[in-house]
Amino acid sequence: MSIHSRPIHIYRWIVFLLAAGYCLHQMVLGSWSGPGGPFRYLTIWALFMSFYAASRMLALTEHRITRRHEVTAMCAAVLNVMVVFLYWRLYFTDPSLVNGSGPIIWWLEYYLHALGPALQIIDALFFGRVFRRVWRGVVPLMLIIGAYVAWSELFVQRFNEKPTGTVTSGLPYPFLNSMELPERAVFYAVNAGTALGLLIVFGLVGAVLYRVLRDRPVA
Repeated sequence: MSIHSRPIHIYRWIVFLLAAGYCLHQMVLGSWSGPGGPFRYLTIWALFMSFYAASRMLALTEHRITRRHEVTAMCAAVLNVMVVFLYWRLYFTDPSLVNGSGPIIWWLEYYLHALGPALQIIDALFFGRVFRRVWRGVVPLMLIIGAYVAWSELFVQRFNEKPTGTVTSGLPYPFLNSMELPERAVFYAVNAGTALGLLIVFGLVGAVLYRVLRDRPVA
């Protein structure tokens, strides 16, 4: 099916409008109780990355651009999987590890940590078929993760007093504030490695899927 077909066009409009609506919600009604606002959280970085990827995929479908933005879609997909995995793993251990300020509204929680990522990943994997030369996504993905870590450690922690932990305070997720700096460094490194692993997995899945479909990149 061509990415210019009506079903994919409609799908991409739905993904774009949902992402745009939730981004607007965060800008207007998000958690602005501390410096950095909602952008303290990796989830919101992933949301805005998804919005940008959705806008590019829609523009490609409507012939407004020719660049395929495959790396953009790759990075958004991997970032979303990381968010979903980390959030639910910690949530099912103890909700306070990630929701220090209390429960999230259900329609916001399930979009940010389930539906939104799923919609973006479906587009990238099945419609855009972007996971062909995944090595191109390694440097951009590491830069995004490195930027978030630096933002959290150098800005968010410095200018926020909550949440508090047994070691420090201000880091966006409560559990991080109960870890020493070397422990946090290991945690960040492990998750960066996980991101690379996910990129490789997507590449392998894509290689098999696209061979089975016996199709060139949709155009």
